[in-house]
Amino acid sequence: MTDLAAAEPAAARRGRPPSTSRRELRLIALRMFTEIAAEAGVSERTFFRYFTTKASVLWTEFETEVKTIRATLAAVPDDLPMMDAIRGAVVAANHYRAEDVPEMRQRMNLIATVPALSFSAAEHYEAWERAIREFAGRRLGQPPDSLYPLAIGRAALAVCRAAYDRWSARADSDLTVYLDAALTALSAGFGLAAVEGGTPAAG
Repeated sequence: MTDLAAAEPAAARRGRPPSTSRRELRLIALRMFTEIAAEAGVSERTFFRYFTTKASVLWTEFETEVKTIRATLAAVPDDLPMMDAIRGAVVAANHYRAEDVPEMRQRMNLIATVPALSFSAAEHYEAWERAIREFAGRRLGQPPDSLYPLAIGRAALAVCRAAYDRWSARADSDLTVYLDAALTALSAGFGLAAVEGGTPAAG
């Protein structure tokens, strides 16, 4: 009986406590960010000057991607077909390779499982889509929130997310290979020739 009583407290001490307070979570987060800042050789103040919120750590490269897409689309010649311009801008803004997949899987797992990060995901995807539909609106002479620019922005976002999912699942090539294939097929209306001529890895 004595041995059993002694074992129960020991077991209770192992693993996560049954209840973790908001303050304890905040302290854990602060300790983690302090460790990150120390490893990077910067102060906490400098760290948070780069990343205004904890969520922004996961989205900095995505925000840079949106800025690159905007800048690239702003500079394309008027005679370049609209969908070719969009495809070129999206491909130019991405640099992920097969070896980056584990990091990206970890990032997307966090975004999918942490409610605050899931909310920020919707905002960032909307910013990406808006960059496309504003360009489409300029080309079509229509407001960016009208039917066709909105459809173009959402369709482009959808096929790029599909490309990302397949790239993440296969980890066999650069992300740009998948993006280029998906956007080429979209611009061709997913005709048989475009689909068959896409990357073999897209299957």
